[in-house]
Amino acid sequence: MARAAGVKFSSEHVPKDAYVTANGLRFHYLEWGEPDTPTILMLHGYGQTCHSWDFAALSLCDRYRVLALDQRGHGDSDWSTNGDYSLPAYQRDITTIVDALDLATFLLIGLSMGGRNALAYAAQHSHRVEGMILVDSAPEHRPAGADAVRRFVSEQDELDSFEEFVSRVKGYNSRRTEEQIRGSLQHNLKQLPNGKWTWKYDKVLRSIEHLPKQDRHTTLHLWNYVNRVRCPTLLIRGSESDMISKDAAEEVCRKIPDCQLTIVENAGHLVPGDNPSKFNEAVSDFLSELKPATDHR
Repeated sequence: MARAAGVKFSSEHVPKDAYVTANGLRFHYLEWGEPDTPTILMLHGYGQTCHSWDFAALSLCDRYRVLALDQRGHGDSDWSTNGDYSLPAYQRDITTIVDALDLATFLLIGLSMGGRNALAYAAQHSHRVEGMILVDSAPEHRPAGADAVRRFVSEQDELDSFEEFVSRVKGYNSRRTEEQIRGSLQHNLKQLPNGKWTWKYDKVLRSIEHLPKQDRHTTLHLWNYVNRVRCPTLLIRGSESDMISKDAAEEVCRKIPDCQLTIVENAGHLVPGDNPSKFNEAVSDFLSELKPATDHR
């Protein structure tokens, strides 16, 4: 499937499933590549899983150790015991996980919600983040994109068959092939004891108070974090994104001293899956320009 999507890779590497405990929760992550190569930590978007990065990790793991994390409430990681999915909660998780995995320095990549989490972490831990890639992520988003996500995740979340979810996702994102959609849903759905199918991520995240929205307080905090980022940064935006405006992306790059903006054509908000070959090309070009660090634990 990766080759059919235009992904270039040197070997058919199979990642290892691993777990780490942080803040009383058990977190799942995929580890690609060799431990003595530079480390990349990847953070997925809202409602997604670590497998969102499979194509990107496959193309990078011959040169990097790639750790793709299932964030709290997502994938095969534990759900929050008190329904806390706030920016501070994600920050505590990332900080504790980085310490538990003994990552002295690393590269950070985040998509959408994961990009916001990456941004906040990098602003507060500049001594550890060698470089950051934000994927269709900024402190503020366009109402149309947020509304589309809200409508999608607010639909009936228990369906009679896997095939019904395939049809639903095809209607939501026509840029993906059916094969690609099936591959993604294999990691993002689970079958219930009653035979029905539902999403793996915490049902609390589909409640009204947790659905994506423009929160002025959080937006201001994120812009403040933008002002504090000091690592080389790449912001990748999908040319057809309904979530992040070109103006917001350009403003992020103006505020971060060493920041580039790359537009990936034929991609919407979910750039790594919409146009994986061009996304991987942009990532590789940026990473190749970074100076190697002395310690990549």
